[in-house]
Amino acid sequence: MQGFIEHDNVKIHYEVHGEGGPALLLMPTWTVIHKRFWKGQIPYLSRHHRVVTYDGPGNGRSDRPDDAGAYAQEAQVAYALKVLEATGTESAVLVALSMAASWALDLAANHADRVLGTVLIGPTVAIPAPHPAREASTARVDGPLPQVAPSQVPLVKTDPAEHWAKYNREYWRESYEDFLWFFMGQCFSEPHSTKQIEDGVAWGLETSGSVLATKSHARWPSTAEVTDWCARLTTPVLLIHGDEDRVSPVRRSEILAELTGGELVVMQGAGHIPLARDPVKVNLLIHDFARRLTPTAAKTQTWQRWSNRPKRVLYLSSPIGLGHARRDVAIAAALRERHPGVQIDWLAQHPVTRVLEDAGERLHPASHWLANESAHIEREAGEHDLHAFEAIRRMDEILVANFMVFQDVVSEEPYDLVIGDEAWDVDHFLHENPELKRFAYAWLTDFVGNLPMPSGGQREELVTADYNAEMIEHIARYPRLRDKAIFVGNPDDVVPHRFGPGLPLIPDWTRAHYDFAGYVTGFDPRTVADREALRAELGFDPDDKVCVVTVGGSGVGGHLLRRVVEAYGEAAKRVSDLRMIVVTGPRLDPSAIGQRPGLEVRAFVPDLYKHLAASDLAIVQGGLTTCMELTAAQRPFLYIPLRHHFEQNFHVPHRLSRYGAGRRLDYEDLNPDSLAEAIATEIGRETKYRPVETDGASRAADLLAGLL
Repeated sequence: MQGFIEHDNVKIHYEVHGEGGPALLLMPTWTVIHKRFWKGQIPYLSRHHRVVTYDGPGNGRSDRPDDAGAYAQEAQVAYALKVLEATGTESAVLVALSMAASWALDLAANHADRVLGTVLIGPTVAIPAPHPAREASTARVDGPLPQVAPSQVPLVKTDPAEHWAKYNREYWRESYEDFLWFFMGQCFSEPHSTKQIEDGVAWGLETSGSVLATKSHARWPSTAEVTDWCARLTTPVLLIHGDEDRVSPVRRSEILAELTGGELVVMQGAGHIPLARDPVKVNLLIHDFARRLTPTAAKTQTWQRWSNRPKRVLYLSSPIGLGHARRDVAIAAALRERHPGVQIDWLAQHPVTRVLEDAGERLHPASHWLANESAHIEREAGEHDLHAFEAIRRMDEILVANFMVFQDVVSEEPYDLVIGDEAWDVDHFLHENPELKRFAYAWLTDFVGNLPMPSGGQREELVTADYNAEMIEHIARYPRLRDKAIFVGNPDDVVPHRFGPGLPLIPDWTRAHYDFAGYVTGFDPRTVADREALRAELGFDPDDKVCVVTVGGSGVGGHLLRRVVEAYGEAAKRVSDLRMIVVTGPRLDPSAIGQRPGLEVRAFVPDLYKHLAASDLAIVQGGLTTCMELTAAQRPFLYIPLRHHFEQNFHVPHRLSRYGAGRRLDYEDLNPDSLAEAIATEIGRETKYRPVETDGASRAADLLAGLL
């Protein structure tokens, strides 16, 4: 639900999410950002509460008035009340960041019937408190203020004492973007905050320095007013404040806690906007505070003694492609052999769910709450182009949302073991919130290390290294949080690169922190060794020259499929009896690929590995799973890595080179003639790849079994 309210000819945009209770009003803050700053909270909180949020004047989808009165205290309170009325919200818990604390305190004191309680995060109110960095901004700065090109930020460490001089109307009007880079850097003082800084700058650029200047002329409540509101509060208050807040000192919250009798949570090491940098903790604090404010029906609970509890595993399998699902099903089967009767629940999403359902696995009911990662990847993709690192980076709100689903599951049900196959959300946020771990935890991956693409330049080198450094620091600080870290492959499969300047070599670090299971194909290559029998089973004639074209399950391969289909006619001229089978996967519509005589288009093939093993040639993307299945089956194949996909351009080719497998083509070079020539050259070619181990699933299960 969304809409607009209007007050004094100013339109304000609002949204409503969820239907639970008690309701939450997530308020706007300073005009420099809009309601998207709540993106880490809305998915989780709206599963438990009715969540109302809105853009303040001057940004987002609301109007940008040039009258200072539209930004004043009285107007801000009026907007909030009208949003509550328009959304049919009789009363709500107010949640306010920074500048919005004044509006929330005013509402709670003067409209107590509409307020159940108040959460103030990094409140910026007229409570005097020493702030050396801000006070130093009044000092004279000789010469022009230093500016930093956006392409270089956050390469430069700014000096707050000097640069706070940029916090003035004239500078906003003249050098607004430079101010944003500085100010967001102060809001996010925590290390490894590059994404949050970039988000803040992007949101700030949706308004202007002139709007901020207009807003700065609006009336600001006095210390006496704030103190009076605090004295008249009749509902509970929760204050959340980072002790490294460079915008509003933590002393303000200490004083407000004394004035209101409220509860104060000081987040050590946190900056001004912990709801973005430490969203899990802030989400849990808000939810716990809100649910204590209204009575709930009594629940019947069941507790089992240890001797009565079955062994239970929660398995998380990455939805980016289908390869993880096939290998994880194989590992799960091997684990059951070692622990008969173990109950394995899967927290998974489409298209992984398709594989799991076909395998008869049990999906946890909470799976339907997961935000779809594959859909995000598809939105990020261009024509055979996926900047994988940036796509994952921009998936931050999805990762927070999905971790919170996971957290609800493991809070309500006891699990002995959690297995995360490239479950980036769980691994990251468990390291950020280690107190939430109450189970054995195993991490699986088939690559280690984000690598910059050359086209990304210095910025990408910095940011990938920063992400790698954060991961390394996580493991160094909590080395036992991962009870097992399993690399799906062998030590020599790790790329011979460095994590970044001054960081370790990836192979050395991986050997020190991982066990190696060998590759897990998801099937036993010996079962497809008799190709004649397999071809007969699949209905292939002995004379057929079968070419299987597949691009995985994420849905980003449509352009490659169409390009291959366009080459079919030329290929058929060069290869007699050519039979091409195009597998679109469950997320691509086969009708969008186009039909040709002698060409078959299928949406989903449950046992695709059989078709690959029976083929005379395969054409695939650069995904590791499919390429390794073909390597294990000793079949010739062409692979075309997605452009800007660091894993497909670095990690996968390195591993395939070790096996002497596959022939790489670049998408830019593909046309009907070049592709047809490659098909004619490679189809049916004898291969002598290095053998792929057949016991990877068993070895992985052996490593996991001890955790049960």
